Amino acid sequence: MHLLHGDCLEVLPTLAAGSIDLVVTSPPYNLGISYKTFKDTAPRAEYLQWCRAWATELKRVMTDDASFFLNVGAAPANPLMPHQLILELTDGDEPLFVLQNTFHWIKSITIETTKGEQVSAGHFKPINSKRYVNDCHEYVFHLTRTGKVELDRRAAGVPYADKSNIARWGHTGGTDLRCRGNTWFIPYETIQSRDKERPHPATFPVALAEQCIRLHGKGADTRLLDPFLGIGTSALAAQRMKLASFTGIELDAHYLQTARERIETADSAAQSELSL
Repeated sequence: MHLLHGDCLEVLPTLAAGSIDLVVTSPPYNLGISYKTFKDTAPRAEYLQWCRAWATELKRVMTDDASFFLNVGAAPANPLMPHQLILELTDGDEPLFVLQNTFHWIKSITIETTKGEQVSAGHFKPINSKRYVNDCHEYVFHLTRTGKVELDRRAAGVPYADKSNIARWGHTGGTDLRCRGNTWFIPYETIQSRDKERPHPATFPVALAEQCIRLHGKGADTRLLDPFLGIGTSALAAQRMKLASFTGIELDAHYLQTARERIETADSAAQSELSL
C-alpha cells in the first residue's frame, strides 16, 4: 500500500503509464468546503481547468479497460457544478473520457411500505432554508476511455424479491442475484465524535468504494488509485477487499497521517480477529 504526500499534479506524473486498473476518488467540489490546507473557492473556469489537468494524468496511468469512479456532490444553490465538471471531462473536440454510467449515491431516503407506513433511513445534513429542500444524494460518475468496459453487474447485485424471476429470466443463470441498478443507498456509519472519527469535511463511506471495486469486477488483482485520498476511505476499502495494489495521494499532511492511523487500526483489528 503506497500512501504519497504531495500535490496530485506533481505526484501523478511519477506513476507509470497504464499501471492502474481502477480509480475511485472524490476531489474538492469547489463549493467553499473548509479543508485544512486547500482553498475550495476557485473561480469556476479555473477549477474546471485544474480538474482537466489531473484527469489528463489519470487517463495516462489507466489501462485501456480501467474504470474511473468520480464522486461529486453539489450544493442546492450551486446545482450545476457536477454537470459542468463531467462536461469538461467528456465533451468538446478532445474529450478525455466517455461517461459510461451515472450512479446516484443516496445518503438518506424515506419510503412508504405496503402497509402505508413511512420509514426513513440514513443520514443527512439539514438545510436551514425556505428555498431549498434537504440534499440527500451525490453523484458517482463512471468514466472509461472507450465506453465499452465490461462490468461485473451482479458482483454488486441484490437478491430477487420475486424468486420466480430466477427461472423466468435466462440471464440469471440460475443465480439469485440481479443488477442493483444505478441508485445506491449507502448511509454513513454512525459515529460519536466527528473530530475523532471523521475529521474531514467531505468523506464518503468505505462501502461506496467497495461497491465500485466489486462492480469493476477484477477481484484481488485490482490496482486501485485515489489521487485525493483524504483520511483514507478508499485505502480501507482496498484493505478490506485484499487488493493487490493501492496508491493514494494526499496534499494535506494531517489527513494523510489520519489515513495511516485508520489503516493501522483496521489492520490491528483484523490481526486480532485472526488470532482468536
